[in-house]
Amino acid sequence: MKLYNISFNNLRRRKGKLIFLILGLVIGIATIVTLLSITESMSKDIEKRLDKFGANIVMTPKNENLPLNYGGISLGAVNYKITEFEEARLSAIRTIKNKKNLGIISPKVLGPVNIQGKDVLLMGVDFKKERALKAWWQFKENFPAHLDEIAVGSQVASTFNLSPGDRLVLSNKAYIITGILLETGSSEDSVILIDLHEGQRILGKEGKVTMVEIAAFCRGCPITEMTLQIAEKFPGARITTMKQAIMSKMQSIDMVKTFSFGVTTLVICIGALLVFTTMMGSINERTREIGIFRAIGFRRGHVMQIILLEAMIVGLLAGLIGFFGGSGIAWSTLPFVVKGGVFAGPDGSIGGISILGSVSLSFVASLYPALKASRLDPSEALRAL
Repeated sequence: MKLYNISFNNLRRRKGKLIFLILGLVIGIATIVTLLSITESMSKDIEKRLDKFGANIVMTPKNENLPLNYGGISLGAVNYKITEFEEARLSAIRTIKNKKNLGIISPKVLGPVNIQGKDVLLMGVDFKKERALKAWWQFKENFPAHLDEIAVGSQVASTFNLSPGDRLVLSNKAYIITGILLETGSSEDSVILIDLHEGQRILGKEGKVTMVEIAAFCRGCPITEMTLQIAEKFPGARITTMKQAIMSKMQSIDMVKTFSFGVTTLVICIGALLVFTTMMGSINERTREIGIFRAIGFRRGHVMQIILLEAMIVGLLAGLIGFFGGSGIAWSTLPFVVKGGVFAGPDGSIGGISILGSVSLSFVASLYPALKASRLDPSEALRAL
């Protein structure tokens, strides 16, 4: 008879203990899978929410600029030389080493336009990218979406008495005002938003970009290195990072993961203790059986193989059941934990980890009981009956 046949027969004869042991491990594995699945979903949800905070890397040209301000009062600045980026070269940002951490890259062209004798800042943007980058913006009516549409800040609308649906002539072309950007308390209140390429045409800056805002989600990424990598691609640029926003993202996700790993560690310890106790009890009950095996010529290694194979079978069954059970629990509870959260389905990597972890846990926890069983003296084991 093969050793694995003995292991299978032992498990079949002790169905009650088998079910109890598998159930204990299943609860532990299912808990771990549930926590890991929910944590991963929460991390992705937090990532999406935090990315709505906007750009955390700003790239502007280096200017020989002398600011004229004191005590919060600005009198303008003296510019000796102003340079701008070539729009065609911006694709180089996507080639940096840490490109996987890059999110939205939103180019802008800036310049003054004269309306009714007053200078107003015109900002050309990619409408889709800018709307995704500035998710907190609120508009009266709609955000522009076409080349002949524009939006104006609240201060511009108030100054020129503009309303949604009005037409504004810029460079001999009439544009429809689709919306008014509600007051933000920042410089956006005094700008006119227009399509990037229309803005370049009006300002006479075809193919030029004044600045680039970048949203980078840094789940442990080296933000300083990313800044240097972008600077290498654009030697004439000044790269500014908003480290506080990035640190906020990382800390929020780390808190969730730390809690999950803490609970997971506790569950693993409980599961190991359960396997150890059950296997020790099984060894004590099978003293006669082990004594007979040793008496008919089974070596210590054979006895250990039988015990450890039983433990690994239990671990494999518990890992499979626990993975699918935990995935089901995560699917059913995620909407309550994360409002609007959607379960992406069973994760193959989590499944592999849970099954491998369950088998390894059963194996390690059964090592001492198996070693103890292999050391039983045949004569003493049979005499104890």
